[in-house]
Amino acid sequence: MAAPQHPGEPTTADATQSSPPQASPVQRIFLESTGQDAALEADEFTDGGFVLSIDGAEQSHVDLADPADIFYEYLRRIGHVVDLAAPWGEPISALHLGAGALTLARYIQATRPGSHQWAVDLSGELLDFVLEYLPLPEATVLHTVVGDARATLADLPTGQRFDVVILDIFSGPEAPEHLACTEFYQEVAATLSERGVLIVNVGDEPELSLVRSQITALRGAVQDVAAFAETGMFAGRYPGNIILTGTQGPWPERWTAALTARGPHPATVLTGAGLDRLAAG
Repeated sequence: MAAPQHPGEPTTADATQSSPPQASPVQRIFLESTGQDAALEADEFTDGGFVLSIDGAEQSHVDLADPADIFYEYLRRIGHVVDLAAPWGEPISALHLGAGALTLARYIQATRPGSHQWAVDLSGELLDFVLEYLPLPEATVLHTVVGDARATLADLPTGQRFDVVILDIFSGPEAPEHLACTEFYQEVAATLSERGVLIVNVGDEPELSLVRSQITALRGAVQDVAAFAETGMFAGRYPGNIILTGTQGPWPERWTAALTARGPHPATVLTGAGLDRLAAG
């Protein structure tokens, strides 16, 4: 296990760790920093698959045998957006605000070897727990930062710019006010490279009140915004995840066709007037 880090202190993840311990099919830890219980359990349906749960709710799925295979639908959709952010296979710089089991960091390393990545999470205990039992692929370059997603932006290397910033913190209608606002998105957008995109996962209830507020907030920070999700999510029929993507230029229409084709199906991408109607409720 890596030594605990002070809030805001970066460290390069050890990507040459040995295979995960085999002592038990379930590993558990109490996170003193958040007062929650975390568990890692082998997925009986996939070889090399593991599920991270927090207080009994599944949060992340990792396939150690094939990190490019993403099990959860919303994470796979984010991966599709990452695929469009730069030419296929080209290393990128990526910032993950909300680390989980580092599923997308593993995906980026598997599909874009040589990428440089940073992961920010409130719980250093969770990061250490995940890295101990689910080591990163060999040669992964990942710097971890412990702390609040907004406060730690100032702790990133001076002048560092990111091709992709992924925000995966919002998990319900209640969201931290200091993060769910235009000012925060403006601060994040300032870290983007010239081609950089900002990807926000918004978990919401059927009313989609948080989704609508985040569309408005994100539009105040970037030039264009698109929403990508399973088609039924836009009808407000059930709770789930909608992926918002902010671009620094006009939304590329070819991305709409590419994302829709890649699924998971049925998939819908809303931009322009369609997004206006969603934002207006």
